[in-house]
Amino acid sequence: MVVLHTTYVWLAALSNVALGTSRLVGIPTVPFTTSEDGVYSITSVKELIVDSKFAESRDETGETLIPPSLQDFAKTFAADLSSTLDLDVSVSNGNGATPDSIFLTLGDPSKYVDVAGAQTAEGYTLSVNSSGIVISGASPLGVWWGTRTVLQQAILSNSSLPYGEGDDAPGWRNRGMMLDAARHYYPPEFVIELCSYMSFFKQNLFQLHMSDNLYNNVDIYSRERSLQLGAWFRLWSNSEDLAGLAKYKNESYTKDQFEEMQSACASRGVTIIPEIEAPGHSLAIVQWKPELALDSDLSQLNISYPDTIPTMKTIWSTFLPWFQSKTVHIGADEYTGDPNEYNRFVNEMAGYIYQESGKAIRIWGTFPPQPEYDNVDHNVSIQHWEFFEDDPYHDYILNNYSVLNSDDTFYTVAKWSGSYPQVVNVARTFDGNPATGGIWQPYVFDTHVAANNPERSNALVLGAVAPLWNDYGANATVFSEAYYAWKDGIPALGDKQWGGDLSASEFAPAFASLLPLIPGQNLDRAIPSAGSTVFDYDSGSAVEREHFTALGSWKDAAVADRSGNGYDATTDCPLTADNTLSISSSCTFETPLSSKGRDYTLSLKLKVDEASMDAVIVSGGDSSLMLTPNLSLFASGNHYRLNSTVPVGTWVNLSIIGRGNQTFASVQETSLDGPLPEVGSMAATEEEFLAILGVNGQSFVWAPIAVEAPIKQLGGADSGWTGELAAMTLSSEA
Repeated sequence: MVVLHTTYVWLAALSNVALGTSRLVGIPTVPFTTSEDGVYSITSVKELIVDSKFAESRDETGETLIPPSLQDFAKTFAADLSSTLDLDVSVSNGNGATPDSIFLTLGDPSKYVDVAGAQTAEGYTLSVNSSGIVISGASPLGVWWGTRTVLQQAILSNSSLPYGEGDDAPGWRNRGMMLDAARHYYPPEFVIELCSYMSFFKQNLFQLHMSDNLYNNVDIYSRERSLQLGAWFRLWSNSEDLAGLAKYKNESYTKDQFEEMQSACASRGVTIIPEIEAPGHSLAIVQWKPELALDSDLSQLNISYPDTIPTMKTIWSTFLPWFQSKTVHIGADEYTGDPNEYNRFVNEMAGYIYQESGKAIRIWGTFPPQPEYDNVDHNVSIQHWEFFEDDPYHDYILNNYSVLNSDDTFYTVAKWSGSYPQVVNVARTFDGNPATGGIWQPYVFDTHVAANNPERSNALVLGAVAPLWNDYGANATVFSEAYYAWKDGIPALGDKQWGGDLSASEFAPAFASLLPLIPGQNLDRAIPSAGSTVFDYDSGSAVEREHFTALGSWKDAAVADRSGNGYDATTDCPLTADNTLSISSSCTFETPLSSKGRDYTLSLKLKVDEASMDAVIVSGGDSSLMLTPNLSLFASGNHYRLNSTVPVGTWVNLSIIGRGNQTFASVQETSLDGPLPEVGSMAATEEEFLAILGVNGQSFVWAPIAVEAPIKQLGGADSGWTGELAAMTLSSEA
């Protein structure tokens, strides 16, 4: 069932009337003209029909080398209709629309152009009348973006779409985000969920930065310390030529994993652009081969050393066959060596990569063209990030280079920075044009000086990508904090990167309505619940069951969820004489859930009789609550420890509280008959889990950490403790 925000439905209708029904309020906005007074209810749709003539058509003009067919996109759309709108429709091929159908077809591609007047395969036409819905695209990818419009409008308008028609096309070819997956590993499933989230707002490019290091502070670090500094290469190959380059297999992407990510993202119209950084930010390569280092800074490569470029060619020749994009990124950021050597490196790598794979390359703007340089070739595209490195308009565009806008206006640095925010500057998307004081769009590189920006229609502006950097390493954040840094920013940027014109007052209610229903992801780790109590277990309610199959029989027990949500737990742990569950490594207590995202209180009444050094009290999909022996949360590969622990042999009320971007714990001694504390009560002192960030070898910063509640399992192999469980509850309040 679609849960709609009725206030927003009224606002959307009012907005469309006020604008003469020239556009639909969505993220992005959609050009649309109503034809008559009426609406079509999407709940009337009985069938999703794919035009037989184009069912296997694919967009060969886009960035991906593995474009889905129209049939593929249709199947994904049907799954989204089911998960988002509870609308189960069959997918079939046919020659035309039938009553109460959504018909997917291809039309005249020449009618869809971007802001520069160039033809784009991402355009589509949406037509709605009393018989149903037709989406006609310039390509299957264009049809896909049309399906995002249909889903959004159904959510925003009470499952009804107004009669009418609109042609829609993106203004820019490249629209997306960049994630520093070098200084913080992110698992493939998290990357795939982010692609789903981006796709819903019509972003199409996800740049993965996969090699880098912590800042090499040459003013205070010795050579030995630099060679031990955190540095990561995140692609794992079994090639003997690269043995030792990637040091952590469990936090590197194998070929199969990278293919899985690329395929899953491409299935929703998003292309992964891989980045391997060199000759700067190259400490991972130098720690592998120290002889390649620049003497003045070990994190940079000495390009003039005879083996440097051949080594980089070996790395790229290994991984080029993995990459399913037409463009790859070689980094080339913040190099302090000789500019002519740098330009030689870029041009030689560009020529090699094109010769080996036919792929183009992109670099970060570092040494703008100068008369005295042997400059970077024009077939290399530039990713601008900061005006102290380059002036994208005057240095590059006026010299006929193509430029991608990643100006640091929309930078985020995870958890803490002396220069940048920790969430996207959404407000600037609404007022970031210095010429008008109005909305920002990708041609605006400088949000302060209009003269530094080209015309909106300049064909050398490739689009925009907003980066997130993990400057202070993996322990600064858990995986999901990257999502929360972008949660509002992806839709706000997605609208403007496409060419939309949402105002701030339109954006907030639209986003609030869309957020709970975005398909293909659950980045918030939300759990449906009829009330604030998500589950409520009491060991005394365990009911034994016996199961019989052809392979044998076994016994377990069901523990009823008293919240009314039906999240009954199962256990094979025995009941004690006091009707508590005896927890050990030889039995488990399992819920049907895994993790709960921000704003929760997880409370357990338990007694620990014995615990090993790294006992796991309760585990989940994103975290584990441990005794190390201090009370600790283990999440995203890191421990976050408190000073307190759980006393042995004593009944305690143990609570973990997720409150916004902070996480707390409280331990209160109690009796078996004592009640669990009320949610929000301050009966016990709370202690906060904190991340400790080392800042460039000079200082430390203590910062909040937002860890998901682990709610999957108690006991089992390797749990490392014995004791009793009397009750366990989860609330969505903190």
